[in-house]
Amino acid sequence: MLDIKRIKEDPNGVKAGLKAKEVDCDDIVDRILELDKERRSIIAANEARKAEQNKVSKEIPMKKKAGEDVSPIFARMAELKAEIAAGDEKLRTVEAEYRVKMLSLPNLPDPDLKPGGKENNEPLRYYGEPHKFDFTPKHHVDLCTDLGLIDYERGAKLAGTGFWIYKGLGAQLEWALLNYFMECHLKDGYEMVMLPHMLEYKCGETAGQFPKFADEVYKIENPTDDRMHFMLPTAETALASIYRDEILTEADLPKKFFAYTPCFRREAGSHRADERGMVRGHQFNKIEMFQYTLPEKSDEAFEELVTKAENLVKGLGFHFRTVKLAAGDCSASMARTYDIEIQIPSMNGYKEVSSVSNARDYQARRGNIRFKRASTGKVEYVHTLNGSGLATSRIFPAMVEQNQRADGSIVVPEVLRKYLGGLEVIEKK
Repeated sequence: MLDIKRIKEDPNGVKAGLKAKEVDCDDIVDRILELDKERRSIIAANEARKAEQNKVSKEIPMKKKAGEDVSPIFARMAELKAEIAAGDEKLRTVEAEYRVKMLSLPNLPDPDLKPGGKENNEPLRYYGEPHKFDFTPKHHVDLCTDLGLIDYERGAKLAGTGFWIYKGLGAQLEWALLNYFMECHLKDGYEMVMLPHMLEYKCGETAGQFPKFADEVYKIENPTDDRMHFMLPTAETALASIYRDEILTEADLPKKFFAYTPCFRREAGSHRADERGMVRGHQFNKIEMFQYTLPEKSDEAFEELVTKAENLVKGLGFHFRTVKLAAGDCSASMARTYDIEIQIPSMNGYKEVSSVSNARDYQARRGNIRFKRASTGKVEYVHTLNGSGLATSRIFPAMVEQNQRADGSIVVPEVLRKYLGGLEVIEKK
């Protein structure tokens, strides 16, 4: 959620920032300013009525003692009571609309981001050289099927298109990836948490995914509970709410977490031909990194998360690039995002395997997550950041395709071999 003070002080700057994100919210910003003014006017009028009510009520005993007629006073008290009740009702209506409008505004992009969409994304650096073959490489679907690593047909039979079954060494290889990621995060001092996979609506709202993207998750109906629940689309959605409605101390920060979860996504529309297999599915595994930090440490935390994601990909031996996203390609709740992109040979280009983002105080305002400054006692909003570390559904295909040999076998990345009993090559039985 944006700071109303910032909107009031610089509405044109806010509008310009949102336009850089390719979102036209001029009417919403104007309406928010109208509602804020109306809200303050109603509050002031009701406070004046309550002050008069208190003053008049104090006159009753004196007038009674003096034998004066107090019926006009009681009549006025009744009028004030009715006016206050009407004002409270009006205030509830105005504040409800105000809150919806505020929640609908995306985060403002950092000022150094280029405006516009992905066409203005900026590659910052490259690592390694693109993979080259001296034979005709296979698609990961064919490799995984031939080697018995993935069963796509039976996965679809169990749950529909966009689902698959890891089998045998495929399941072990998937788990080896997750173990590698977790070991690195533990070594770096991040705390591991295991999260519920079913969340309440407020989690999506705090993370900035709801109300706008509420139809893009798998909702769960419970006949004994009228609260809206959903399957988490990413661990970030839960991690962003751990300290919702709490006040931390300055000494508590930073909080550094990572969590493994399956992620559940409703992928709308049809997929391109080069996206068959595991690249775009409804359920996939991911390790998510997350930080709560002091505002002045926000940029430092961002660079730390980017470096961690890059190091994980380096460890697997992949060529990759780090891309600074343009304002319009950042998600609605993020002020800044860098993508780590690797090559999946069958897709003839780069594909994102990690997004590292800084929400600044946007999520903290939505979730009322604050800390008390030690030197002043002032309560301020924390900053929140997240990063994939990593998602396996794109790492796995890239790993299989890049490490294939002419005979159809796959070389296991060296960092994963200890999790597979020293296995170096996966061959067809």
